[in-house]
Amino acid sequence: MNRRPALASSVVGAVVVALDGTVLTVAQPTLQRELHASFAQVQWTSTAYLIAVASLLVFAGRLGDRYGQRRVFGLGMLGFGAASAGIGLAPGIGWVIGLRVAQGVFGALLQPATLGMLRAAYPPDRLARPLAVRTAAVGLAAAAGPLLGGALVTGLGWRAVFFLHVLPTTAFGVFALTGRERERPVRGPLDLPGAGLLAVALAGLVHGLVTGTPVSLGAAVVAGVVFVRHERRTARPLLPPGTVGVPAVGAALGVLVAASAALSGTLFTAVYVLQRTLGLDPFASALRSLPLAVLMVASAAGCPALLRRLGPRRTTAAATALLAPGALLLALPSATPALYCGFGLLGAGFGTVLVAATHVVVHRADAGAAGVAGGLQQTALNVGPALGVAVAGALLGSGTVNPLLMMAFLAVLGVAAARPLPAASSIASVTPHVDERDRSPLPAQR
Repeated sequence: MNRRPALASSVVGAVVVALDGTVLTVAQPTLQRELHASFAQVQWTSTAYLIAVASLLVFAGRLGDRYGQRRVFGLGMLGFGAASAGIGLAPGIGWVIGLRVAQGVFGALLQPATLGMLRAAYPPDRLARPLAVRTAAVGLAAAAGPLLGGALVTGLGWRAVFFLHVLPTTAFGVFALTGRERERPVRGPLDLPGAGLLAVALAGLVHGLVTGTPVSLGAAVVAGVVFVRHERRTARPLLPPGTVGVPAVGAALGVLVAASAALSGTLFTAVYVLQRTLGLDPFASALRSLPLAVLMVASAAGCPALLRRLGPRRTTAAATALLAPGALLLALPSATPALYCGFGLLGAGFGTVLVAATHVVVHRADAGAAGVAGGLQQTALNVGPALGVAVAGALLGSGTVNPLLMMAFLAVLGVAAARPLPAASSIASVTPHVDERDRSPLPAQR
């Protein structure tokens, strides 16, 4: 697949998903009022999507390996857009919840493919820069989402935030499905029993974390144990041993879970710090957190240089370590400079971690397993936030200090998890060759 179309498709797909989550949060109060829904029903508009997408990401990645990343990406984009349009026309909350499940299924198809297409288009030692572009775009989307969602809901109503996705998903979905480039999918049987067991395990885990249901967590453990035994015995496992059996990949996934848990739990607690402790309105709160988005974009752009100079291990460990003081500074709400500095450290740390750890996961995966690698990376980024918010929510009754201390501790665990990552001498260079610099997706370093 050509590099520029692959990068553009990857960025747009990732941005659509990132915007969807942020604008929905803004639209939920108005949606609840106009559809006469209960608070629990409105919560399920998020929970149903999260369960659907998290449980299917790895299997969807395998479908991309089997049938072609571009084809699966196109189907996911078109389905995501159609489900979004359906939600915008939904007559009641039941329809919204059902269509959010469908949106989650199609979101699971497109998300791993956004990374799989990059792995197919770029050599392993050229992935850092396109990953940095993708991460920076996600950071901008996360920052713009609340503002864009607020403007749409205020001016046009809550339904407008779902119609927002229809045009880009349709355009890029049609482009992906009608392209003439030939892919080389990996032929072979699909491990449907393994896919089913993993889906049950992940769905139970996410549902248990979000709702605090012990039965779901127990079911997740049982399904996970059976899945591991099945994978060891089957001839064609869902998770290729050459990918999941690499210590560096497992370490990178662990870091992503810990870092995303620490970030999401901290941001969940920060809402209470800003709006309840300080009495700020949502707009003033958003201004206080602006350094997070700015430094997330900047750090993502600078991460390829850090990988060249320091290697994945030191880059990832140092960036994850920044999340701990970032969380602790938010425990000092009376000092506005501390708030700005705290949010800045969170953005700088997470933006770097996201590029560096994802680079390890995708770089170490064979091209024929790029979809599975992308699915594992996306799964980590769905399980981590669910874990962080669940832990922070459980501790919030004792005030905001204890949750922030726990999020700092999770960040420290992420630093320890980075130990098996490769050092600078054991990973291929991410410096572009002379004859490839003109084709680089990024402008020259500024």
